[in-house]
Amino acid sequence: MTTTGNTEFARRFDRAFEPVEAAVAAGRIPGGVLGIIDVEGNRMVHAVGSAQKIPLTRPMLTDTWFDLASLTKVIFTTPRILALAEAGTIDLDAPLISVLPDLRQYDAAAWERRVTFRQCLGHQTPFPAVEPLYTYGRDPDLLRAFVLQREWRAGPPVYSDINFILLGFALERLTGQMIRDMDAGPGFAFSAASDQAAATEDCTWRHRVLSGEVHDDNCSALKGAGHAGLFGTADSILDFAMGLLAGSGAPERSIALMRTPLSATRTHGWERPYDGWSGGGLCSPDTIGHTGFTGTGLWIDFDRGRAWTLLTNRIHPTRHFDSGIVPLRQTVGDFVNRA
Repeated sequence: MTTTGNTEFARRFDRAFEPVEAAVAAGRIPGGVLGIIDVEGNRMVHAVGSAQKIPLTRPMLTDTWFDLASLTKVIFTTPRILALAEAGTIDLDAPLISVLPDLRQYDAAAWERRVTFRQCLGHQTPFPAVEPLYTYGRDPDLLRAFVLQREWRAGPPVYSDINFILLGFALERLTGQMIRDMDAGPGFAFSAASDQAAATEDCTWRHRVLSGEVHDDNCSALKGAGHAGLFGTADSILDFAMGLLAGSGAPERSIALMRTPLSATRTHGWERPYDGWSGGGLCSPDTIGHTGFTGTGLWIDFDRGRAWTLLTNRIHPTRHFDSGIVPLRQTVGDFVNRA
């Protein structure tokens, strides 16, 4: 338990934590950690339930490491792409081929060659939502070539992992490093000790319960990618959020772009409030947030100077179960922001 807060803040936290406790008691999720922070210096983090239930049982702790899944997109990949744009290394409105000239290199007229960095950040491309790349093999170099040369089926713009897989490839080209060899950032890593991490799934193709190694199948096969793979704790996520709230965690222009709408539901990298979004119905319009498939989430309300993270292991031991994570996130967000 981490507690630094005034009485009003503590009451707000307790109300928001109650539905997390109820979800654990009802068997909807094995365990969870809720953290809330604000610019006045208030900060609370509480844990409940189990970090692992099979093949052994471990309690959930406030410093448990989580596979952050798609929070990787906004904590790792988005800030780095925006920083490169700030430095003039890339142009957000230039096509990806300015860095990845071999993207669909055998068809100069291919639509994939016209996709821009900004479109990928805002999920405004025709790429499909997801593709089971891991079923094509586990050679990371071959899979990268496959992603770059595949004739992708085009469709309406949807939230797509492919956008951020390609942004990750761009980071690798520009730095000369694989993502897993890069600095993950303060308080973050690309793996965790199994006995200190929240377990995820009993994986059907890796034949073991995953704990401390990435759950995302494609990220595992690629051995690091821009859409998933980051690990962190509630405190490391809150520290990241406070850096954005304070204007010190990224260049000013980058933070402004994270808050700048690109569509009714998206900014550069992040989601923004819309009817039915994960942060609940009481966020200010100047809120950004994102979720991760493993049961994670982060929301930052710049108008109120407040951020909260809800971390759960809702797919342990299987993803094939209705954990109620969507209404849980919304209910917690509403309690966080209720007057």
